[in-house]
Amino acid sequence: MNTGSSIQLLRIFGIRIGVSVSWFVVLFVFIFYLSDTFRNQLGGSQSEGYVVAVAAALLFFTSLVLHELGHALVAQRSGIEITGIDLWFFGGLAKMSRDTKSPGEEFRVSAAGPAVTLVIVLVCTAIGVLADGDRFFDLAVFDTSTGNESAAMALLAWLAAINALLFVFNLIPAFPLDGGRIFRSILWKLTSNKATATRWAGYTGQFGAYAMGGFGLYLLLRGNPVNGLWFIVLAFFLGSAARGAVVQSNVDERLEGVTVGDVMDPHPYTIPADTTVLEAADRVFAANDWPWVPVTEPDGRFAGVLHREAVQHALSSGQPALTARDLAREDGWRWRIDMDEPLEALIGTEGMRHLGAVFAVDAQGVLRGVVTVDQVRRALSPAR
Repeated sequence: MNTGSSIQLLRIFGIRIGVSVSWFVVLFVFIFYLSDTFRNQLGGSQSEGYVVAVAAALLFFTSLVLHELGHALVAQRSGIEITGIDLWFFGGLAKMSRDTKSPGEEFRVSAAGPAVTLVIVLVCTAIGVLADGDRFFDLAVFDTSTGNESAAMALLAWLAAINALLFVFNLIPAFPLDGGRIFRSILWKLTSNKATATRWAGYTGQFGAYAMGGFGLYLLLRGNPVNGLWFIVLAFFLGSAARGAVVQSNVDERLEGVTVGDVMDPHPYTIPADTTVLEAADRVFAANDWPWVPVTEPDGRFAGVLHREAVQHALSSGQPALTARDLAREDGWRWRIDMDEPLEALIGTEGMRHLGAVFAVDAQGVLRGVVTVDQVRRALSPAR
């Protein structure tokens, strides 16, 4: 199944795991690059080297999923909904419905991923040392002169080494790496100002990107084009994200004290949850070009969003008696937000990305208003 720009592979703990098209490119490059390494370590068997390379690549991406699951599960315990985990060109990304609300929450969520990676390193190392002692460490530093090795030991050593590198790299205090987010949580705690902490973490991220790009250029000039280009492209993406964080911090400062309730339209058009598909088609969608309409229960609680295509599908399949409640999206939490949330919490929400609107509810889940992209844009304008 393809959702958005990624292809769903499976679900773990109810969390969607997907991959982008770029992931397949990296998977192929990993296998191609590792085949020769394992062939040398395993005594020159090309077929065995290829099989172990495939296993190594798949295990590495499994460890990335576990890393992101660490972030995701801790975020869920903090009340942050996870919309999925995607693997892409440079690793993985746990997609959260909102940003963290406190320095402690930021620290816990950011540190969870590296903690999982460290556990993987320690477990692999413990098993390797117990099984083969010093030889395991020779393999872990890619020493191919140790003679014929077992496939299991070569695979275990490589997995420990690559996760150790991932652990160290992620802890670099450069936003948006995990280390940069941990650094932001510390600054946030010290300054009691999230925007200031984000800005300085973004600056460190930009500096880290420049350093990484410079290192990539050095490798390129030294005759190592593959790793050189990899570092340069990675630096570009990290630098862009860090610059975005600095811009976001400026926006957050301007919006300080402004809540969702301050800018919402308090009188959104809604339909009752008991409205039939036929009634919705006649009263709402035939008279307007709206792609969707919010649905409310009799007590005013937000029930979800009814989409035009869902109504058309129900009618074409001979189910005109279905109600709006039946067709409203089950994942309605993606489209809602607490009316007391700060306005910056709207930025990047699922509703804003996919619907162009977010529905403001009170503590009881009663729909109190709607915030559209245009309303947010006006709130961000200089005149506002």
